[in-house]
Amino acid sequence: MKSNQLKLKHLIMGVAMAAFFLTSIGSLWSGYRMNVDSIKENTLETNRVYAQKLASTADAYLEEAFQILGYSAGNMSSKMDDENALDQETDRLKMQNSMFNSVVITNTDGRVLSISPPSVEIKGDVLTSVGAKEALTKKEPLISKPYEAITGRLIIFISYPIFSASNEYLGMVAGTIYLKEKNAFNTLLGEHYSHDGSYVYVVDEDGRVIYHQDPSRINDIVTDNKVVKAVISGKNGAQLVENTRGIEMLAGYSAVSLAGWGVVSQRPLDVALAPSFDRVQDVAIKSIPLMLVSIFIVLWAAARIASPLQQLATLTEESLDTKNVEGLKSVQGWYFEAYSLKSALIRSLSFLHGQVMFFKDQSTTDPLTGVTNRRTMDAMLTEWQENKLPHAIIMLDLDHFKSVNDTYGHAVGDKVLQFLAKNMEAVAREGDVCCRYGGEEFVMLLPNTAAEEAASVAEQLRKVLANTISPCGRPVTLSAGVAVYPQMANSTEALFEAADGALYLAKQAGRNQVMVAGQENQ
Repeated sequence: MKSNQLKLKHLIMGVAMAAFFLTSIGSLWSGYRMNVDSIKENTLETNRVYAQKLASTADAYLEEAFQILGYSAGNMSSKMDDENALDQETDRLKMQNSMFNSVVITNTDGRVLSISPPSVEIKGDVLTSVGAKEALTKKEPLISKPYEAITGRLIIFISYPIFSASNEYLGMVAGTIYLKEKNAFNTLLGEHYSHDGSYVYVVDEDGRVIYHQDPSRINDIVTDNKVVKAVISGKNGAQLVENTRGIEMLAGYSAVSLAGWGVVSQRPLDVALAPSFDRVQDVAIKSIPLMLVSIFIVLWAAARIASPLQQLATLTEESLDTKNVEGLKSVQGWYFEAYSLKSALIRSLSFLHGQVMFFKDQSTTDPLTGVTNRRTMDAMLTEWQENKLPHAIIMLDLDHFKSVNDTYGHAVGDKVLQFLAKNMEAVAREGDVCCRYGGEEFVMLLPNTAAEEAASVAEQLRKVLANTISPCGRPVTLSAGVAVYPQMANSTEALFEAADGALYLAKQAGRNQVMVAGQENQ
């Protein structure tokens, strides 16, 4: 008889402990996976937006370079025989900004008439490099592929033809970029190297690296990289990729249309996911005392079970279902042992349910700022539209945020984003939802709100930021666009387009202001 009692106790203990640990491991794993997916999506989107902004900046830079050289070509067309004027012009182009490492003016044969800086002693020589020959042959504005110049430097040659008033070809004016020395890319793209392995690089149309934080990588051919294949074909996007060193990277990429180049911004996958590992570890460590107490209570109560066996065994077997908490409460604990086991199981299941809810909450919020993430925002807007719920959105973007990152570093930039999120929640009304849209772009969802009221909320937030010292030591400003459903759009996509259009006009109008879609000229 005694032997039977020991076997029964062990059976009940085994079932209770297995259910407890399976539920714990399942909740931790599912929460971890949801958090990992969210971090991947956010990092890919952040890198895509960042690469796109850098590509736009590069396009603007090259357009400006052509304009500067074109203006100079027009001025020099009547002075090609005036050596002093030519020298003054090359010195002006070289010294007025850091756009070119050197500037040269040649005649129709490619003979150097003037060069700056003068220390480059090739004046009077004929340029025979690939870039110079191509420019002299085509007689049109040109950006060359990387090549080795007569000075032995690896360069890019940006040229503009010089024509006389009678449209006679007289030569060219050109600026060079020394790829393996300090050049315009350092000013254009800034210093993006980070000790965690994140970096930005630029490739030309042949997949050749023309900018990299590691100078030894410049001129490498990286066409085996699937991101490089995509960007040199003119595509923009983001994806998980393995770099040439075998490291998995979360990469965003964008094409520079004017030159056929591509910009890639990427971060190591393990670095991006590090906060997720830390968060799970922290939750597990903090849960240990309560888990130990719960386990002890379950074992202590199980050792005293004699009856009713069938009811308790059934409920324990189904312990993964949180509804069983109510089932346990319905068990009649008319004796001490049954009452103790019932209480322990109720506490354990309630604790596990709380852990599952915690991880679900983590999957719906942006890990950096704590506001609602984009996936949850999209689901909420879909539900609102299905229910025909009138609502307004405020799309806002920090002005000149790139300069904050470049000047103070990404750590301070992250604190500025957290500062913005905190102030968004401070001005939000009951029922309003604050969301991170991507990068430094945020969205506020305002149910049952008219355009004027939404604009008032946006203006209140704008004033708070403009008059408050941010983590970078000075106030930051924002621009915002407001749109209302269904008055201004009959779908979520159209609503965002309207708000984004108003935001664009706010930027164009000088930033630090709020624009309502359809009312920009009122």
